[in-house]
Amino acid sequence: MHNPIVIVWFKRDLRVIDHAPLVAACAQGAVLPLFCWEPSVWSGPDYAKQHQTFVQECLADLAIALQTIGLTLQVSNAGIIETLTKIASQLKISAIYSHEETGNLATFQVDKTVASWCKLRGIHWDETPQNGVVRRLKSRNEWNKHWERRMTAPQYLLPVKADPAPYVNLPQMPMTQAAGIDKPKRQKGGRFNALETFNSFLDGRAAQFRGGISSPLTAVTAGSRLSPYLAYGCLSMREVVQATRARQLLAKQAPHKYPSRLQTGLIGFESRLHWHCHFMQKLESEPEMEFANLHHAHDGMRDESLSDAESQRRLQAWSSGQTGWPLVDACMAMLRQTGWINFRMRAMLMSTASYLYWLHWRESGLHLAREFLDYEPGIHWPQTQMQSGTTGINTLRIYSPIKQAQDQDPTGAFVRHWLPALKNVPDTWIFEPYLMPKAQQLLYGCELDKHYPAPLVDIGQATRIARANITAARNKEGTFSEKQAVIKKHASRKGMLGSTRDKNGVEINNKKRVLKSKASKQNAAQQELL
Repeated sequence: MHNPIVIVWFKRDLRVIDHAPLVAACAQGAVLPLFCWEPSVWSGPDYAKQHQTFVQECLADLAIALQTIGLTLQVSNAGIIETLTKIASQLKISAIYSHEETGNLATFQVDKTVASWCKLRGIHWDETPQNGVVRRLKSRNEWNKHWERRMTAPQYLLPVKADPAPYVNLPQMPMTQAAGIDKPKRQKGGRFNALETFNSFLDGRAAQFRGGISSPLTAVTAGSRLSPYLAYGCLSMREVVQATRARQLLAKQAPHKYPSRLQTGLIGFESRLHWHCHFMQKLESEPEMEFANLHHAHDGMRDESLSDAESQRRLQAWSSGQTGWPLVDACMAMLRQTGWINFRMRAMLMSTASYLYWLHWRESGLHLAREFLDYEPGIHWPQTQMQSGTTGINTLRIYSPIKQAQDQDPTGAFVRHWLPALKNVPDTWIFEPYLMPKAQQLLYGCELDKHYPAPLVDIGQATRIARANITAARNKEGTFSEKQAVIKKHASRKGMLGSTRDKNGVEINNKKRVLKSKASKQNAAQQELL
């Protein structure tokens, strides 16, 4: 019988640099690096072929990196339990090392099954944090300190050499195929591409970050574009934060070499890294957010408002980019090709589905999960609820597809690029082609409902109805206490050092400022959409 082995179970941490489980395992004995395609996860409604292909590209880089220290990555098409059982029949497993994961319900169920499997066999399973998410967090008031402590800790160095475990015959079965098809213009996976993208951002693209990430035209290069690589752990959050801070310092010390906007952009980017973990903490603390309204005053609010047939009609129009609102449809067209769109446009897409179409956030959220290459459950579901108005604590933000188009695509370049049917439509009607007289439709080759659809609903009327319904839900008797509980558990505490807080940790001065401006904000919201 061979000596006991240790397993490094790779999940959403497909790298060898700053990888605590790998370092710990290499110090224990013979190592078997393992990745499993979990059928229950990849057959789920929130994953698609693009995710699977991206991960395969990441695994190719990971396998090469492991070979440099003498290890061979084992990849199993079976679930982790069947795979572990097969390994245990051939070798003695002394321990399993992995990173903690804040995933969807399917991955949570897998983790619970693995914990039971290990306990039954007396096998130690060691899980290590890999970002700013804190398990069993007792108070949000302490979260910022946890995040900063983890981000400033030294990175784990790659072992020079590792002792490989004996070869194992893993279970043979067909690979579970995720739904859909791959996207032709998506980002490619792997640490090599991640570093290339990150370095180009640090070396210059970050100078465009401030002021450049709101428009879908400029955000393609102004944004870091690191989100898919962080989602699958090709880069660690800590190494990104530390490299960003190091470049900030360098830019400050050598202003002759770096443009002043670079340092400003990197500061803004670091703030986004903090928010990345902040939103993941929400799902970690309340996993039910994937399925249930965070604030239960909104329960049933949308469920029976539309017939099933009308809901499906609207969902189909929205998801296929046939809403009749050019910026919405152009964003969906870009997503179909690239799997990426900038944050403001993501918020607008969700707002359109949840407010203007009055669809429940779960189905539209699943569609976007499949469309976003960088789908990170811990960010996606809290954001989905926030943009749908069901958290009970966030300001109601209803985006106008027309105003957003005027602000973010003033010449119509983005719309014309992604919607060829509108390429000849002049600026006067580019964002509202349904207002074109029939003669102009014929003249410019864009006939309504032939070349391009008419909107299903009126924006102004839909907005008024949505605002009234959500206001009524929030004003129900007994909602205040639940709102306070949500604030205490999930609200951000960033920027509150040295401020006076109430018993829930909310900044008192900020609360006064919010209350003072509440009336004026409400009046402005009635007059103008975002």
